[in-house]
Amino acid sequence: MDYSELDDTALIALIARRDEGALGTLYDRYSRLAFSLAMRVVGERSLAEEITADAFVSVWRAAGSFTEERGRFVTWLMSVVRHRAIDELRRLNVRPEGSSVELNEALQSTALPDGLDDLMDVRQRQVIVRSALASLPPPQRQALELAYFGGLTQQEIADKTGTPLGTIKTRMRLGLLKMRDELRRLNVEAG
Repeated sequence: MDYSELDDTALIALIARRDEGALGTLYDRYSRLAFSLAMRVVGERSLAEEITADAFVSVWRAAGSFTEERGRFVTWLMSVVRHRAIDELRRLNVRPEGSSVELNEALQSTALPDGLDDLMDVRQRQVIVRSALASLPPPQRQALELAYFGGLTQQEIADKTGTPLGTIKTRMRLGLLKMRDELRRLNVEAG
């Protein structure tokens, strides 16, 4: 079977049936992207490699629970990588300089998916996300960027910005709701 011809959803279905070849294809397709994100968050090559490997072990274990209705595979994978990287920083109780990821840096990876269609899809999504974030009021945008790209907890954001924790929680909730609505609107216009 030529796995390279299959889309991510078909490969995940095969992985759910314990097809190692399908996992290898997804690894080849996305490991550089996953490593790039992990490296940006933790700032240490060996730790980023370990996080990347752990993320693909998670894909192997949880492939049966993946549903395309909730989002694309690559989005799910990047979420797994990001959470593992942040968990590792918390476990080590370190936050090295440069561990936060700037928005533009996070949205522009040096490791992009193979194929022109995938590249165009990634670029289009980057534009849509940037536009949705830009539409937020600055305090909401800052709170979301610090949480999602900086890896900070809500309490850490409150401490860093000198803002009450309740205010940070409200900003994040409102920002996420506005992002959801704006992403829906932008996806309809782009689609």
